[in-house]
Amino acid sequence: MFQSPEYCKTLSLKLSEVLEDVGVNEEMVMKRRRISMLKESLITITFRLTGENRTIYILGSQSEGTTTIGLRSDVDRVIVDYDYNVIQNWREWKHNKTNLLMIQDENVTPGYCFLQLLRSDEPLFETNIPNEHCIRDSIGRILLRNTFQTSINRENTERHGPSNAVSGDDGYCDNDIVFAFPCNSWPQSVSQFLERPGVMRWLSSESVRYAASCDCFVVGASSKIAAYPALEWRISTSLAERCLMFHLNITQLQCYVLMKIILKTFLNPQNPSNLSSFMCKTVLLHCIENTEQKIWKRDNLFTCLSYCLIELRSYVQNENCPHFIISENNLMAGQFTAEEKRNVLQKLCDIIQSDGRCLLRINIDDISERLQGKLSTIFQIACNIPTALEIHEEWSCNLFINLMKQVNRMVIILVKTDNLSNYFICNHKQIILRLTYYSIRGNKLEQLAIRYLLPFLSSTLGLTMASTRIGENYPVPYEALKWLTLGLNSDVTSGRLKLASMFYCVGDMDRAEFILRQTESRYNSTVVEIVCGCWRNPQTSRSAEFKRKCCELNENCLNSITSCCVKFLQSEVNCVPRELRYEMMRSTQDDMPYRSMHETLWMDYAVVDSLPYLYFLQYKTYGHLQRHQDQQLALSNLAKVTFTGRNFGHRETALNLLGQCMEQENKPRETLQCYMLSLQQRERNNTAKFHICNLVRKYVANM
Repeated sequence: MFQSPEYCKTLSLKLSEVLEDVGVNEEMVMKRRRISMLKESLITITFRLTGENRTIYILGSQSEGTTTIGLRSDVDRVIVDYDYNVIQNWREWKHNKTNLLMIQDENVTPGYCFLQLLRSDEPLFETNIPNEHCIRDSIGRILLRNTFQTSINRENTERHGPSNAVSGDDGYCDNDIVFAFPCNSWPQSVSQFLERPGVMRWLSSESVRYAASCDCFVVGASSKIAAYPALEWRISTSLAERCLMFHLNITQLQCYVLMKIILKTFLNPQNPSNLSSFMCKTVLLHCIENTEQKIWKRDNLFTCLSYCLIELRSYVQNENCPHFIISENNLMAGQFTAEEKRNVLQKLCDIIQSDGRCLLRINIDDISERLQGKLSTIFQIACNIPTALEIHEEWSCNLFINLMKQVNRMVIILVKTDNLSNYFICNHKQIILRLTYYSIRGNKLEQLAIRYLLPFLSSTLGLTMASTRIGENYPVPYEALKWLTLGLNSDVTSGRLKLASMFYCVGDMDRAEFILRQTESRYNSTVVEIVCGCWRNPQTSRSAEFKRKCCELNENCLNSITSCCVKFLQSEVNCVPRELRYEMMRSTQDDMPYRSMHETLWMDYAVVDSLPYLYFLQYKTYGHLQRHQDQQLALSNLAKVTFTGRNFGHRETALNLLGQCMEQENKPRETLQCYMLSLQQRERNNTAKFHICNLVRKYVANM
């Protein structure tokens, strides 16, 4: 901070431009927030429809828009279970809930609490220990351990404090899943922050009221200095904090992102340790509360950053960083040894005294090269560094793809059932009816979430009705066709392919061919991208035109530029070609243990990527219509997309279908090659094993 005001102003403006280029601008921030909130609505609606009294909140940097590709921030998901009720007094006790009395006494760290178990049938203390998750303390209270709801057995899951980390699900980010219990009301220590003059000066009265209306909950985590670490639960005000972050201007958000980049580059270069991004956020909020809003502008960004770093150094020096909302909670209590404190202070001093030169040593998101390029008329940004447009398109593309994957996963959960035929139809109608009711009462995000879900569910309902009637040797009813029609625009292809599949199975080849031809004409390969939420595969490249559409348009366009895999339930079996039905029996008893929890939801279905299935259906349909030239063209297209198509989630299924077509063409060598390649794609849970055995049996029989 020892440079001239003109230097600080120039550096601030150029630094702000760099951050805008890497995605910290108003447009991208709002897009990321919108899609995170939309995912929240999708998952919460699914919880409600499946009878779970839970709400999910997507919190942290990804939902705030306060991250960059280079920071690789986690997605923090909090699942709040409303079958539990954390209370402050007996008036809040509820019948048939698991009631937990919040205890904050001299044995509990500020910002934390004990939870005493109460009876659910009447407002009395529980006197018996119900399970291993509870303990009786020295004065006879039955207290709940903080490990109660966080021991999730899940593939690719690692325990980090109160959360369970799930790796690699969203392209650039991991997922931290935290289970929480809702508080019936705010603790007194939480509600006091709304009365602070700085908060009232910073936020509008409407914003203060909204923050006050946000739920408060407890999560299973103890402080570093806890006397009873197994019993402490952290009081979480994440929703109120998110409300505060949503009210920051772009300069304040950029300042926070810079603090995190500096933290990762200089203070925690390898792994998170003593200082955390949450501490940086807390420092920023305190600085905003204690200053005038007019200083937080683009041409003052570097000065604001320096002020925040000086405050952070002061907090480290005093080993006291008060939680912004629960001020009694010291976030730095027990965080540092004497040597760690000296090292952190020295690094902070070096950063502050560098007068911005440290920014030229930041490699994350190529900050150094980008900043030098903007400050110098001579220095040129390297050609291999992504442009601002490329970064914005990449962000938008990943946001849209992951949103559609989320839609697909929620559909799988909603249609998951062991019941067939009439019961499923009745239950499914009830789900659609409830969704329609929610769409009337819900907010705009909930209405959009429901608009994503309804077409997929309508297709499933219509095809189940048709399959049931076909199995009973009756014609397909008009109601089934109506539901299938409502599902045509679920995405570019899958709803139409389900309808074509039904027509093929009832022998109406002309209508099947018409729909397949229409579907193929709608599939513009330069724009449309394949989406599959079944496997947790890493994302590969997407087309330039698709990225451009994602960047230019909002999430309403999603169903017109994505092609989802086609899923057939057991209840739809009579509308599935024989060659694809084998996929419903993909697993032997030896394969079962190799299913992940997520895969178990759909492994007993027949699931295939849309484009291979389109050409497979064309091959079969043209064969019945005696159009042999068109049939061979369809077979050629099937082979081409099976081997060269990008981002397929079920390439092994496509290879199995291609193999059966080759078998029909009497080409045993090519048939075996397809099945062997399929096994290379998926060694387990693959019907290729059956097809190979069947092929060998036929070969031996013909010897």
